[in-house]
Amino acid sequence: MVLITVLAALTAAACGIAEEKPELVRGENFTDVPAIGKELCVHNIFQAGMVLQRGKPVPVWGWAAPGETITVSFGGQTHKATAADDRAWKVTLAAMEANSKPQTMSIEGKSRKLTLDNILVGDLWVLGGQSNMEFELAKLDNGRLEIVSANFPNIRHITIPQLNGADHRKAFPRHYKWSGWFKRHMKEGYWETCTPQTVRKLSGMGYVFARRIHMATQIPIGVIDVSRGGTTVETWTPRLVLDEIGTPEVQSLLQSWDDKVAAFDPKQDLEERIKRHHAWVARMKKDGREIPANRKAPSDLRPGPAMDQNRPGNCYASIIAPIAGIPVKGAIFHQGYNNALGSGTQGYNMYYQVFSRMITAWRAAFNDPAMPFGIISLCTAGKPQDVDDYVSYMFNDGIYIREVQYRIFLDFKNAGDQNIGFASSFDQRRSWYHPQIKIPVGERIAKWALATQYGMSRDIKWEPPTYEEMKIVDGAIHLKMNGWTGPYHDGPILGFAIAGEDKKFQPAKAAYFVKGKDRHNRPQHDRRILVLASPLVPEPVHFRYAWGRNPLANLKTSDHTDIPFATQRSDDWTLEDLYEAYTGEKPQAAALDRRERGILHRAMKAEDQRRLLFEAKAFVVEHEKEVEGKSK
Repeated sequence: MVLITVLAALTAAACGIAEEKPELVRGENFTDVPAIGKELCVHNIFQAGMVLQRGKPVPVWGWAAPGETITVSFGGQTHKATAADDRAWKVTLAAMEANSKPQTMSIEGKSRKLTLDNILVGDLWVLGGQSNMEFELAKLDNGRLEIVSANFPNIRHITIPQLNGADHRKAFPRHYKWSGWFKRHMKEGYWETCTPQTVRKLSGMGYVFARRIHMATQIPIGVIDVSRGGTTVETWTPRLVLDEIGTPEVQSLLQSWDDKVAAFDPKQDLEERIKRHHAWVARMKKDGREIPANRKAPSDLRPGPAMDQNRPGNCYASIIAPIAGIPVKGAIFHQGYNNALGSGTQGYNMYYQVFSRMITAWRAAFNDPAMPFGIISLCTAGKPQDVDDYVSYMFNDGIYIREVQYRIFLDFKNAGDQNIGFASSFDQRRSWYHPQIKIPVGERIAKWALATQYGMSRDIKWEPPTYEEMKIVDGAIHLKMNGWTGPYHDGPILGFAIAGEDKKFQPAKAAYFVKGKDRHNRPQHDRRILVLASPLVPEPVHFRYAWGRNPLANLKTSDHTDIPFATQRSDDWTLEDLYEAYTGEKPQAAALDRRERGILHRAMKAEDQRRLLFEAKAFVVEHEKEVEGKSK
């Protein structure tokens, strides 16, 4: 029995397959699989237990000795290739139908044969974005219920290692990586079968998306998680693509990073860190505190900003490029938090200029210019907006990022793109910037996929309601919607703010247009037309909706779905425009500085006070008349 176990382990290592470890503890040694082996090897995306994309030719590639003939067999197909001088070889399997029966792929060279079993054919989806996509299932509200229910042998998932660097990598390694955050080894770069044991650390939103599609279609589903916390849109975009954009915002960003990279001195950095360490030791001794035995003076040379995960193009080069060329069904993307960190007008303009190019670049990476791409808008963060502080909570950079994400969706859609998707997440209201209410959002983006990619559009509605026309009528804004809309719960429609030419917003009362009266003299409403009005804005010209980072907004479709009216606006006023409108002064520079941002926020808060005072006076007047009437 011992001999069999040893032979099995040796066979696994020879084939580039790491032995399963049921329990992982810090300090154990595991056999990692390099990105490119020294002998015959296949790209690490190809493994036992994976899912291959149906309906498209599937390239299979790897490396071998120059001139070596490689034979690849799978699903009744056999193809040969000869390794080039750089050791690279590739064959292409003809398109296959979905197949939930496990099959085996063999890759054979002159003196070595690799065998990959338990492979299914179905649909592959890429999970992209930052930490809210990365956020693991075990931490979601009701995530544990999903975990104990996660018995889906035909769902497979893989997390791509989070590598660094600006050079486009050809492959990724497989390894067990110690996580200081989770205090355990994390398996990266390995395909796993969906079970309650494996999905705990998987992207919660991605799991829900895959689960719903698989349940509806019974097609094998594979998800490739490339998400990475704390990342920006520009790092997910190829540097060459960014160089082509040429706008002042993008060029300024690139130049600032180039300057940081050029200015960084590893030796000087080390010297400064050593000085800080000795200063810390001196303070500890002065305070009579014990210095931990493992706290040593630094001795390593850091790579600096050149390897920073948010250096423009880095995550694309080190995480997307290694899997470029693998056929996939599509991608979903949830990101924006780091681009909303005090970015201002320049930041959201840059986001608008880059995001569409990022989508096109990802489609090119996976060799499908029409690849389905689902945008999940920026989630909530911070204190919930309410009626008393509505205007002051309209000041937040994240709202502009969220609005840009919806605008990008409309740009693609209006240009005729049939494979662009969108789902709002702002209505899952939590103050934490990692809101745990992600299961409804995962299912919401799954509605888009099922309706547009799996032929279920007659049964499933996914598109957010839109307005077809805006008119100014008798001191109010009339929005003609593309269908019936209503509040999420019974009660008033909340979430609209309107402004006049003075650019000063106030919350609007939203009501359905009264088109006439019935025979009982009761008003008849047209639920396709919303009327927005405020006594403090007698001549409105523009509206904004869900304009808060954690917005008070509840308008949705009225067709038994929960699809919100997305964060949007009819104006194009910048933060600098609002600063001038609210303060009467021009900004000192093209972008507001920290002091001016504080001034603008206080001025917007004053608008809330003006409204509350107005409403209080109106209340007093109304009730004084009521009391006078009763006394008579």
